[in-house]
Order: sequence, then structure tokens, then C-alpha cells
Amino acid sequence: MLGLGGCQTAGTSDITGSLGEKPEASRAADPRRELEGSRDRFRANPKDIDAALQYGKALRATGQKSQAVAVLEQATLAHPSNKALLAGYGRALADNGNFQQAFDILSRAHTPDDPDWRILSAQGAALDQLGRYEEARQYYASALKIAPEEPSVLSNLGLSYVLAKDLPKAEEIMRRANSRPDADQRVRLNLALVVGLQGRLADAESIVKADRPAEEAAADVADLKRLLARKGNARADAGKLPVAAGRSN
Repeated sequence: MLGLGGCQTAGTSDITGSLGEKPEASRAADPRRELEGSRDRFRANPKDIDAALQYGKALRATGQKSQAVAVLEQATLAHPSNKALLAGYGRALADNGNFQQAFDILSRAHTPDDPDWRILSAQGAALDQLGRYEEARQYYASALKIAPEEPSVLSNLGLSYVLAKDLPKAEEIMRRANSRPDADQRVRLNLALVVGLQGRLADAESIVKADRPAEEAAADVADLKRLLARKGNARADAGKLPVAAGRSN
């Protein structure tokens, strides 16, 4: 659920698409300002579902993961059948490392007769974090039946192979994801990570910098080098990075 771009936190939910959220517009966005605005709106009306969702998302974006879980847990207790809240709560749990609970909550956020590919992909991401790679790939396969060749799902699938230490297979799938015209920058960054993990740093940097403004490209390359410098921990770090998020309708 990885990606070096998008939300600049090291949480699984912003792997991400792994967790099926719309990527942020740019690095330049001020998450703390968004946090203040969403907090004021939530405090004015704690029963407002959208306010709770936005506040939870802002808390996660600023690294306040346990607070996001608490806010969304209370919101779901007040609205136990609201699928949007259940989905947000499940993502917050995954972001906080509560993967089994996240999977269970996400299972309640849609139904077998009306499945949501974004949630299926998020469930797969949670299973990957639990080491249940084969099960995770079944969820990605189901998501891809609904959204064929969706790059965020392919990216999560590729990262599943990273976690299972099958880097050539991971690269093959990541290149499929990155070839899609609707792939976002985080998909490209995931591909660069996989290439870099195989020792091809120059190729990885070229992937990161392609068609990017110089300042953003430099920041992404610095992130990539920081991760790859850890070598033995790089695959584990991959599991903590944001995944390319699926786009919201």
C-alpha cells in the first residue's frame, strides 16, 4: 500500500490506493490548516458524518493516527450502518497498524451483492500486512474484475509481491500499473521503489524524475534514496508506505 508521493506520511492507508482514497493534490497543500478547519467543523457538529470523515482524514494526514481512530470509532458507534464511516474507520485502523480489525470493519463497509473495488483493494492491503499474501491477491483479483486494469489495485498487487520478496513479479505488475494513462504519481514511485530494491538505482531515479518539476522530483528522489539506504529494512518499509489510492467517484 505504498507510494513515496501523495500524502507524506508513512502510513499504510496512503499506500494508501491501497486504501482507496483520493490522492492529495500536491505536496504544497498545508495539512495542518486543513486539520484546523475540519476540527472546527467537527466540533460544531460532532454528529455530522462528513465532518467526522474529513476530520479523521486530516488527523491521519498529520500523523495523528490513534486520534483519527478514536474520532471515527465514536462516529461509527453513532451511525453503525453508515458504509462511508465504516470505510473511513477501517482505513484509519489500517493506518494505525490494526490490520485484522481493519479488515473486519472494512468487510462491513460493503456487501457481496454490491461490492466496492476500492474497499476490496483496501482489504487486500490489510491482509498483505498480516502476511496472508494469497488471500490478499484474491481480493485484488475481485477488485480488478470490477475495475479492470485499475492502476491503484495493480500497484497494491505489485506491492504484495514485494512483501513476498518476489521482486521480478512485482516489477512486472508495477509496470502494467504505470503504463495506464490514469496512473498517478504514487504508482510511478512504487515502480521506482521496486526497481531500486533490485539494485538499479539509476533506472529508479529516472522513473521518479520523468516529467516532474525539478523540486518535486528532487524530494521524491531523496525519499527513495532514504528508503533504499536501509537495504535490509527496505522491504519492511515498503509495507509501511502509502499505496496508490483509488480515486473517489
